[in-house]
Amino acid sequence: MQHRRRHLLSIADLTDDELRYLVDRASRYAAGQESTAVLSGQVIGTYFRKTSTRTRTAFSAAALRLGAKVIAYGPADLQENTGETVEDTGQVLSRMLDGLVVRTSGPDREIAAYAAQDRMSVVNAMSEGEHPTQALADLTTIQRLRGEIDGVRVLYVGEGNNSAVALALALTRFSGTALHVVTPPGYGLPEATEHAARKYAEVSGSTFMSGHDLAAVPGGADFVYTTRWQTTGTSKPDPDWRAVFEPYRVDEALMSRYPEGRFMHDLPAHRGEEVTAAVLDGSASVAYDQAENKMHSASAVLEWCLTGGRR
Repeated sequence: MQHRRRHLLSIADLTDDELRYLVDRASRYAAGQESTAVLSGQVIGTYFRKTSTRTRTAFSAAALRLGAKVIAYGPADLQENTGETVEDTGQVLSRMLDGLVVRTSGPDREIAAYAAQDRMSVVNAMSEGEHPTQALADLTTIQRLRGEIDGVRVLYVGEGNNSAVALALALTRFSGTALHVVTPPGYGLPEATEHAARKYAEVSGSTFMSGHDLAAVPGGADFVYTTRWQTTGTSKPDPDWRAVFEPYRVDEALMSRYPEGRFMHDLPAHRGEEVTAAVLDGSASVAYDQAENKMHSASAVLEWCLTGGRR
């Protein structure tokens, strides 16, 4: 029986039930409760135009563990380099692959162009605007550590980049959560993301706040989260941007405000820039658990996209 192919292009495309389902499935994979070769006989392509350690390995390992075969494409491997359109590339690959995991770091419309067919599932492994599978790994990490996501308090410090966008679109869908996003001036979340996060928060009864002053953040935090200052595949036009980011380093002084808080980082990390070595390598850090959970959330995503799992 041919199942309807699903795509995962943005967290916003998921219903609340689907979002919870994917996190629950990822947690079950992490607990070793799901080990069947549900993708046996299927072929997954991984196309990464930009560097990737965790996401590429996570999806490759997940696909293989689920019984699929994997074809890996690097940035110089496809005829897009000679002028073939993204749309034509997607149409051709859809006649040969069951799924495509793609990282462009380009406009979100490129990911949508690969998905403009119904034969092959497409997973956004990071575009310029959003990193949806990172948010699923983040939520899986929180659920595994707390037992639930509802009610969690997260302080995000740093640039309002694609990982922060996905986190804001995901965490605000859960009941009673609090997300405070503190960014350097001029480097906040996109206006559309803030608007969506506030609307989600109104419905779920959660709290979403954004600003630039760490001292003004109210209350406690269960998790303090940062990402590297120089997002993969991007550059900043301001030559003095590092000076603007300096006050937003996660260090021991900041973590001491949240003695029960855990530290999260999507990696790769630059010790001494967005986070000190003492914090990243300290006992409160769960950054490497996050990295491992990328594989478990990748398993849940591939299963859901390719097998027609629960809607």
